Amino acid sequence: IYISGLVFEWTKRQGGVRQMEKNSIQKSSAVYDVIDNSGGFYVSPVDKGCRSRMNIPFRIYRPEGDEFLEKRFIEESEKLGMIELKGHRSIGGLRASMYNAVTVAEAETLVRFMKDFMERHRNQALEETKPIL
Repeated sequence: IYISGLVFEWTKRQGGVRQMEKNSIQKSSAVYDVIDNSGGFYVSPVDKGCRSRMNIPFRIYRPEGDEFLEKRFIEESEKLGMIELKGHRSIGGLRASMYNAVTVAEAETLVRFMKDFMERHRNQALEETKPIL
């Protein structure tokens, strides 16, 4: 009961449940926008109608993922202090968790990193799709 009380007080300080919902929508929408507008660099394995605002799984380059680029994504993000982006052990890939304690600013930091990573590695992914003649 004590811990629940602390969480309720924290929620009130954040602006209440309505503000928390707005933040949740803003954070998840920003990440999904990068995925959906990446031209296929990032791929969401979840149908748009079934997506979670809390846990956002995604792959790089194709539905089954690109192991090399996903590993590099995790390594580079960890160097910037973004941890736990590795996907669930049963599914793999990547997963951005937008828990209530994750701030809008932190979600925006992830979004900037995702865009930067995509720009730096897009050609590498495209090279792999070219047919060998």
